[in-house]
Amino acid sequence: MGAIRLERVEKWFDDVQVIKGVDIDIADGEFVVFVGPSGCGKSTLLRMIAGLEDTSRGTIWLDDRDVTPLPPSGRKLSMVFQSYALYPHMSVRENMGFGLKTSGVSDSIIDEKVRKVAQTLELEEYLDRRPKALSGGQRQRVAIGRAIVREPVGFLFDEPLSNLDAALRVQMRFEIAKLHNTLRTTMIYVTHDQVEAMTLADRIVVLKDGLVMQTGTPADLYKRPDNLFVAQFIGSPKMNVMPCRVKENAYQLPRGRYGDYHGPAAQVEHLGIRAEHISIVEPGQGQCDVSVEVIEYLGADTIVLVDGGRVGQLSVRVPGETDLRPGENIGLAFDPSYTLFFDHLGDVVV
Repeated sequence: MGAIRLERVEKWFDDVQVIKGVDIDIADGEFVVFVGPSGCGKSTLLRMIAGLEDTSRGTIWLDDRDVTPLPPSGRKLSMVFQSYALYPHMSVRENMGFGLKTSGVSDSIIDEKVRKVAQTLELEEYLDRRPKALSGGQRQRVAIGRAIVREPVGFLFDEPLSNLDAALRVQMRFEIAKLHNTLRTTMIYVTHDQVEAMTLADRIVVLKDGLVMQTGTPADLYKRPDNLFVAQFIGSPKMNVMPCRVKENAYQLPRGRYGDYHGPAAQVEHLGIRAEHISIVEPGQGQCDVSVEVIEYLGADTIVLVDGGRVGQLSVRVPGETDLRPGENIGLAFDPSYTLFFDHLGDVVV
């Protein structure tokens, strides 16, 4: 079992509060990702769960057991850090089994567990090598293997892929996802990369300034963000947001044309829409006219960056290639089924 619950958890460093009353409920076997910009408190929160940071206020529960006052050794959680932290003078086999050895486990049991985990992580042929003879991805797998052999009730990952190049990050994302599907053990993963969050998580916790902005599945956060921060943090390219005013059953952009709107008009100050929900039309049609600035060809699709004047810079996703050229004037039409509206506080208007 590895259910983890945080109740009104706070963290203070002297007079500075970095975690501000966080409530999170993580089910046994769930893969939850903490995501947010640098300084939002996600790594601090993870270290509090691990017991590496004291909890100033609130309670941390593990399987209905209050572990708030317990040291890391009393929580049965394994942590994988950004740095591999492998002993350079030890072999892969010795690195993976070191934690068990210091706990007094017999050599035969250590050898059995290390071999089993090495097989799962495809490290069998590297067991007698030292870390300097391994690639970055292999070293990270060794660090993960060292955590697995302890058979914890949960795994805590603190930006484990940050030191890898782009290709290795993609491969390791696959390895971690496959590992979770195999072990079905609770995993909490911290990253600032929203692509990692979207591809790995059962649920995502979006943090900002020590507060939870929204919790939900990747699809929920992408399609139904609660506020402007989540709307623009989740998704690549980020959601287009532009000033907007409404009157009766219609909305209008600055110097734009009207579109249908049904909701509380007095609250609306911004309109949001994803790049893939905008169609390119002839000037004079759609919701606004813009000028093409940059074309970003990505193979399967193309991102067209346009200058909308007072509307701002917008991104439009076009399948495949496009004949558009910088400086060309076009119109943009918004799909009303995917248009979101936000109030002056940045909260979505239902």
